[in-house]
Amino acid sequence: MNIQQTTAGQLRQKQTTDFHDKYGNAVLDHDVHFLCCCISIYAYTANGMEWKLSPFGRVTPKKWINW
Repeated sequence: MNIQQTTAGQLRQKQTTDFHDKYGNAVLDHDVHFLCCCISIYAYTANGMEWKLSPFGRVTPKKWINW
């Protein structure tokens, strides 16, 4: 086999796109975003930040009316 046949064979094999060619950048972007979120949540929690996700204690209830 000469060089031209070898390169022609390699070009023929790469005609179809595989998963990484098609979705590689999207998967990488998603992974980087997820990693940044995890690191920031860990850093906030490790430094003593309170999340205060529950509305209890912050919302004043209305007076109950019996009909």
